Formats: sequence, C-alpha cells, structure tokens
Amino acid sequence: MDLRLFKNIVILTGAGISAESGIRTFRDQNGLWEEHRIEDVATPEAFARNPALVQRFYNLRRAQLKSNDVQPNAAHFALAELEAAWEGNFLLVTQNVDNLHRRAGSKNLLHMHGRLDKVYCQFCSEKFEWLEDLAVDETCPHCGRKGGVRPDIVWFGEMPYHMEEIYDALDKADYFISIGTSGNVYPAAGFVQVAWKAQKFEVNTKETEISSSFSEHFIGPATVEVRKLVNYFLDSDAL
Repeated sequence: MDLRLFKNIVILTGAGISAESGIRTFRDQNGLWEEHRIEDVATPEAFARNPALVQRFYNLRRAQLKSNDVQPNAAHFALAELEAAWEGNFLLVTQNVDNLHRRAGSKNLLHMHGRLDKVYCQFCSEKFEWLEDLAVDETCPHCGRKGGVRPDIVWFGEMPYHMEEIYDALDKADYFISIGTSGNVYPAAGFVQVAWKAQKFEVNTKETEISSSFSEHFIGPATVEVRKLVNYFLDSDAL
C-alpha cells in the first residue's frame, strides 16, 4: 500500500524561502524595516495618516515582482512538485506576499498575509489583481470612488486571512512542515502546536524559538534543504 494515500500535509512558508530569490526579508540585517518604521508603512493608521508614503513603499515592493532578477527558486519548484505527486490532502500556507509559489506552480495555496499583486477598495470591499503602481487617488474600477484603494496586505493590527480554513487543516494534519519562518510572529508561530497529531518538520538556516516543537530538522539554505525534504516525502518507504 502506498503510504502517501489519505495523508494530510500542511506546509507553512515564511520569508526564508523567498530570500534566495532576491526578495528582501523584514528581519534580517538588510531587512525592509530598517528603512521604514513599521508604524509608518504597515498599519491602517499609517495609511490614514500618510497614504502617499504607504503607497510608495508597496509600489516599490510590487515592482520588484516584475524584475527579471526575482524568480521562483528550487525550493518553490520542489514544493509544487510535492503537491502534484501527493495523493492525500495538501495545503500550502504562506506568510509571504510575493507571487513566487504561484509562479512555480503551487495550486492549493493560501496567502494568510495577503498578496502584493492584489489590491482592494475600502469603500466597496472588492479585490482585484494589480501589478502597476497604485496612486493615492486611484479610482476603484468597481464602485468608481477615489482614494480608497489600498494594497491587499494584512497590516499589523489586522486579522490574517483564511484562519478558519488553516486551523481546520492543521487539526487534521498528519504532517506539518515549517519552512523559512522566524518562529516569533503569531498566529503562524503557534501553528506547530495546533497540529497536535502531526509529525513535524522544520526547515531553516538556523534554530528558531520554536525549534524544540519539531521532531525533524533540516538546517541549511531552503533551495538545498527543501529539495531533500521533498525527496524524503516522495520516497514512501520513509513514511
């Protein structure tokens, strides 16, 4: 019998999986927050106070997605390969707002912190894809009002997306895998505890604050270690 049948996998990815694709992370030495205070660019209050600064900050990040230098890496492609081959339930949850998982071919994917390539209107709540610069007085194509279109990003103080679906999957998970996450941002840092019956794997370049909650560890660059982990999972004799 194929041991992969009817097995539930939940994978959580963080900034570490995209760092090797040229996406700057928030908490590393050269992270984005060094140039801007969180309070100035990543809260609803910041957008109300200085929408021009907030829009400029996210316009620059959005433009990075279109750079030829930013491409899905081997770790993104390995997870898409695992999803395609897995015969049980598979859910990929990412804290990242980039589009690299989707570009690599991931399908069953939830962006818990929103998407950089989407925006939404605060007046009518409609969401739509957007890869260009966003002006402060942008007109919503749905309701026609100006000044209410903002990045579809979960800012500090806002509730992450898809939480009910994520918690339900974690409760049923046979395997929980955390890749490139800092382990100190909640609620994601608590997912390892919610996955109460799962065998737990951590992939990171170093130990994190929650490493003791995992039974298996793959320490090193995501492009190397995720490939090893996927090979392990696709060898059903190992499970």
